[in-house]
Amino acid sequence: MSSILFEIRDQVAFITLNRPEKMNAFTREMALLLQSRLDECASLHEVRAVCLTGAGRAFSAGQDLSEVVDPEGPGMEKILSERYNPIITRIRNLPKPVVASVNGVAAGAGANIALCCDIVVAARSASFIQAFSKIGLIPDSGGTWWLPRLVGWQKAAGIALLGDKIAAENAEKMGMIYAVYSDQDFPEASRALAATLAQMPTRALALTKHALNYSATNTLEAQLLLEDELQQQAAQTKDYAEGVDAFLNKRAPRFKGE
Repeated sequence: MSSILFEIRDQVAFITLNRPEKMNAFTREMALLLQSRLDECASLHEVRAVCLTGAGRAFSAGQDLSEVVDPEGPGMEKILSERYNPIITRIRNLPKPVVASVNGVAAGAGANIALCCDIVVAARSASFIQAFSKIGLIPDSGGTWWLPRLVGWQKAAGIALLGDKIAAENAEKMGMIYAVYSDQDFPEASRALAATLAQMPTRALALTKHALNYSATNTLEAQLLLEDELQQQAAQTKDYAEGVDAFLNKRAPRFKGE
């Protein structure tokens, strides 16, 4: 059985981390396969949104530590540069929205892969743990970048230093994630969210994502110039023409991602 399951339905690519017996902890093979699937999502026109989730009771427990302690293993630098950093940059640069559908515990790098996605939703029983300090490490996979921007400095410092388990409902209240659904409703609700995004103007969403990527480091003046540039690109799309026509004629738009 593959460590990454991949299926396209209704223009949504469903990517499932699939090592449930290990709480979907990442191995090298699994990390590289996820990168490959993300590249596939970027290149396939029929994919207009991505939904990333985990099999079983966890989203992902992060790195499989058996590889880290292996004396013949790759070492921490290669683990980050070869596996996790490329996953983060692929998700952020993917010109389509990515939903993290957090079905259970998301710990370590697993938590930060979820948090780097465009929209994060979780089952009520799910939780997020910056588990790094428990074993003498620092949050990686962008954790020290995402947390202060999502929840503020004090909350980020407490979460990172103490390594507390953050219940999904608390994560939503502090702005770490977008929404929480009951465990019963969660599978369908997260699929419906991804399906909704897949029917929206894909290129406009990609340009919005691009603008958000730069908003954390740009000055206001630079961001206004970037918005001007990206808005001109959006205004040249077929979906923009369709959206305006649908609005003027009081009908539902039929976007094609073009």
